[in-house]
Amino acid sequence: MTEKREGEAKTNPQGDPVTSVVAEGKIDPHGEAKQQRVVTPHHMFFEAERKREFITGSEAAKEAVRRSNIDFSVAYPITPQSETMQLVGVLYGEGYIKDYYRGEEEYGVMSAMAGASRAGVRCFTATAGPGTIRGLEPIVSWPGHRLPAVAMFTCRVVNAPLAIQPDNVEIAYLLNCGMIVFHAENQNDLFNYIMKGFIIGEHNEITLPVGVCCDGFFVTHARGYVYTTPRELKLPPRDPYGGAVPVLDAENPPARLSRDAPVQKSNFMAYNIHAVWQQEIWAAVERSRKYIHRYMGGLIETENEDRDILFIASGSAAAQSREAVRLCAEEGIETGFVKIASLRPFPTEELRKICKHTKIIVVPEFNYIGWLAKDIAAAISGYSDAKVIYGPHVYGGMSMPVEMIRDEVVRALKEKSTIIVSKAKMTKK
Repeated sequence: MTEKREGEAKTNPQGDPVTSVVAEGKIDPHGEAKQQRVVTPHHMFFEAERKREFITGSEAAKEAVRRSNIDFSVAYPITPQSETMQLVGVLYGEGYIKDYYRGEEEYGVMSAMAGASRAGVRCFTATAGPGTIRGLEPIVSWPGHRLPAVAMFTCRVVNAPLAIQPDNVEIAYLLNCGMIVFHAENQNDLFNYIMKGFIIGEHNEITLPVGVCCDGFFVTHARGYVYTTPRELKLPPRDPYGGAVPVLDAENPPARLSRDAPVQKSNFMAYNIHAVWQQEIWAAVERSRKYIHRYMGGLIETENEDRDILFIASGSAAAQSREAVRLCAEEGIETGFVKIASLRPFPTEELRKICKHTKIIVVPEFNYIGWLAKDIAAAISGYSDAKVIYGPHVYGGMSMPVEMIRDEVVRALKEKSTIIVSKAKMTKK
């Protein structure tokens, strides 16, 4: 039965159309989605024209999902991720996603993601803070089972007393599970990293999940300029038979979820197999470097990296550091800036080269433990004489005034820095 249009098109609270119009007087909920055409990743990322839109991070994630040719998505609400997955639900209603539902809780969501990826389909979800921690057990099993997927982590407080404010300590829990981890500075990064994450993670020699992190609220609910590709374009679908391990054949039981049965037995062979497999997972993480260079232009971005004083940051702290460079220049202090886009694999060689003659490194972070400062200090130990300064670091939702970052430089120049992670001398070669 033909349904007539009456009045203006309905929209959801974000202004997205609930339905798409195919022809005057007719409504087809999947009209626009049916008209999408597949293009190569190279065309999508480098050749397609771009339109500047002023949208939130949640909307940027939605637009990335629209163009990613996703088969399956599952969600459980938790702030500040809920709006993102609500918008993904809108895309399901419009036909851009084949299957979508709400899980019972985060453990179930991440387990469902594992099942979908095992079956060979492209899948996406998002979570935040306590949701990340609750779903951590199945999440950390993804790399071991070589399950490509993209999960968006909209970071927030996980420590008691409970709060919903921005704090990216949860990234520390993800860094050593074997997944590839990106940290988006802004809304535009979020749009690009999600799409590129699918293509990078699904390469045969990689076959790993990708975590795309952002600092909740600072990115998800704030608006920024995003350079989007045309809505009528989408990435090629996942090739379920092109991965490093066979997909699950659900139509021909028995289905063996454990890839190597001896791993389940208590003998030397089990330990050996497990150890070798762990090495292979991390080798795959390392192999992803060339694809990160191909699609993202590298693991880092730099400005005046030859200066004696460097700010090195990731996520929202990168935006703050850019302003700190300007404030320092106003006081006659020359500083440079390094933005780390990829946390796993970590840009160890890049930092060793850049920091060879650096004197002071300031690492602002939105967490208490300083996981990035510690990684940087470990990476350049023996390759640089630089003092790696842990701070400023704010947490629990506090803001980070740019003046705090500048003041760390001033104190370091006066030898009055509060916390220095590393001051190891360069190893003479």
